[in-house]
Amino acid sequence: MQTFIRIVDTGSFSGAARHLNIGQPAVSKSIAQLEERLGVRLLLRSTQRLTPTEAGQAYYDYARRTVDTAEQADLVARGAGTQLTGRLRVSAATTFATLQVVPRLPAFLNAHPNLSLELILDDRVIDLIEEGVDMALRIGMPRELSLTARKLATCQRLVLGAPNYLEQSGIPSNPAELSQHSMVVHAHQRSSEMWTFRQGASESSIRISGRLCMSASEGVRAAVLGGMGLTIMPEWMFAAELASEAVCPVLTDWTLPAADLWAVFPTGHMISAKARTFAAFVESALRKSSPQPTPVRIIPNGHEAHEMPRPTAIHAIR
Repeated sequence: MQTFIRIVDTGSFSGAARHLNIGQPAVSKSIAQLEERLGVRLLLRSTQRLTPTEAGQAYYDYARRTVDTAEQADLVARGAGTQLTGRLRVSAATTFATLQVVPRLPAFLNAHPNLSLELILDDRVIDLIEEGVDMALRIGMPRELSLTARKLATCQRLVLGAPNYLEQSGIPSNPAELSQHSMVVHAHQRSSEMWTFRQGASESSIRISGRLCMSASEGVRAAVLGGMGLTIMPEWMFAAELASEAVCPVLTDWTLPAADLWAVFPTGHMISAKARTFAAFVESALRKSSPQPTPVRIIPNGHEAHEMPRPTAIHAIR
């Protein structure tokens, strides 16, 4: 049963063998014996991937639930329901995790001394099952139908720039004026360059393009802090710089679509107590970190001083 589950999860005999730490011939023999015993074909074999037949999918669904329930029963019997043990593998985008998750980890690790945490920092959207990941933290609605997701928090997107850039280039008074500014964009934004700004009942949709495009958020941060232009980013990515006024928000009387943080889990697996606990920890930590509004004063060349209230932007959502 475990062998069949691993084959469906990984899509290959070799992948299942690696996960189970056994030879591939043993995996093939186990499945042949299972199909012979049940008298039905469970897998369709192709050059690309092994996929379950209709009977195989039904068998997988029941087997997956049975194995997950048995594993949870073992944990409860060992007293692990309250004391987390073993290893937890979490995937997250590099810059977000470095800024918002890693600094808070001591509290989580101190609360669970028998748990080992492996944090996989990667800006790619990885295959959770193939990589053996228990959960992922992702900004934006997950598009994969094969995943279970829970929204943990939401954060305002802001138009941001460094004081020296704003002093030199001026402060845009409405979204349309962004076309007159140097914009620093993230490569992931290229598929959705049209941004909709709202102000009360008014709405303004503009296409954002920039001469400078970065494939990683840390590059966007470096360019903006270096005075190379404005950017649209979640406040999470510049929280410390906003507090120190190393960057300033503009167009604060307009709102952009919020950025949501999701905890994502592989579908077909019972969500472990370890993953649930970590997701709840991140949710609570972001809720407690909401900044207080602070006025920012910028005096661009040839302009009068403007006080722009910085919005309180992070709200936890259940």
